[in-house]
Amino acid sequence: MTLPRYNEVVRRVVPRPVVASARDALRRYGTTTASARPLPDYMVAGTKKGGTTSIINWLVDHPHVCRMWPSAQKLKSAHYYDINYGKGEDWYRSHFPTDRSRRGHEKKTGTYPLVGEASPYYMFHPAVPERVLETAPSMKVIMLLRDPVSRAYSNYRDRRATGNEDLTTFEEAIDAEPERLAAVDEDRLRNDPSYYSFDHDHHSYLARGRYLEHVETWVKHFPSDQLLILRAEDMFTDAGKVWSDVQQFLGLPEVGTVPLDAFNERPPSNPMKPETQRRLVEYYRPYNEALYDALGRDFGWEQKYDA
Repeated sequence: MTLPRYNEVVRRVVPRPVVASARDALRRYGTTTASARPLPDYMVAGTKKGGTTSIINWLVDHPHVCRMWPSAQKLKSAHYYDINYGKGEDWYRSHFPTDRSRRGHEKKTGTYPLVGEASPYYMFHPAVPERVLETAPSMKVIMLLRDPVSRAYSNYRDRRATGNEDLTTFEEAIDAEPERLAAVDEDRLRNDPSYYSFDHDHHSYLARGRYLEHVETWVKHFPSDQLLILRAEDMFTDAGKVWSDVQQFLGLPEVGTVPLDAFNERPPSNPMKPETQRRLVEYYRPYNEALYDALGRDFGWEQKYDA
């Protein structure tokens, strides 16, 4: 997450132990005042390496969107519905501003501001839709779907860069994926808030691109006016249109002055091997076709490979 320049300067000069102590104290205070903190209005739920960080940064630059609380932290998600559900709703609410502060903004501007969060794991984690329905059934959900071939490779390079992948080639990683994910207890993921699988979170390169498996529950249980599914590539070809669609979906007054920068995309040092690319294009073809049929929309990902 980006921060205003003043907050960045403060973070650099204040010793880390002091920052950590202050962060813990603020979270405790936020939890004790949870009843005064409304639940968020929206979430950006994925996909991984599909533009969630870009969208949330665009949104917090909108004059009528609040940052998560406290605003001096680089928070884009509480990871409540995927990893921290066992900490309880008060803990979750502690991450968002008070109604009083939002009413103050409304008094000054005439618009009650929105607040939200973004976690690309929300779309992939099987328990999240039901947890959202239970906790915040009026939540608006934004999803970005990216060509699953390039998404998988980008995901691998990101995991290598962050130290969460020790296999040295993409081909090794996707070959190891079935065995890694076979050890994941899906029932515990759904039903046990304390259960966490590192492999499910970090080593799901191919599985995350089988989009229909992950979005169909959202489509089934959320009305269409609460669910916006975007084509991630459109953020690069027509960012202004995507930004307009997001604002209209959330009911925000439209502004065109927000920097529509891309965040967190790592330029590839080496392109994907042609034979691996062909393998993944064919792997995803039936999954993409099923997605297009279910949503009544052709995302056109195969065109650049079939030409």
